[in-house]
Amino acid sequence: MQEIGETRFFDKETVLHSQNDPSQVIPLLQYVQEKKGYIPEEAIEEISEITGVSVSNVFSVITFYKQFRLRPPGKYIIRVCDGTACHVNGARTLLDILNDELKLEGTDTTEDGLFTIMPVACLGCCSLAPVMMINEDTY
Repeated sequence: MQEIGETRFFDKETVLHSQNDPSQVIPLLQYVQEKKGYIPEEAIEEISEITGVSVSNVFSVITFYKQFRLRPPGKYIIRVCDGTACHVNGARTLLDILNDELKLEGTDTTEDGLFTIMPVACLGCCSLAPVMMINEDTY
């Protein structure tokens, strides 16, 4: 990186704090995802340039952690709990039915960009098991 300054995704202070620091890859990814809803290719390149970590290694971090997304989320985000109580009460069946109905195979967002399915570890509603949330509403 020639000159330190603002980038498309980060301000000058963030760039200075993260420069040549591989430990900043995850915080930078989290920041971008919080702002954009996913990690665009351009952000991967910027993070690589800022931290000195190769693009392929940044991509490896993204694909290793389920929290990171490479595509924009759908308009309706369906979080399906797979915590212990939900798991033993049929969460897997619920997830399978949603995937069948929405015709999802190996992806988590429908082609039309309306629905995103996200299995999560716990939604904190064990007494309702199995439980899911669509955007901010619990079912």
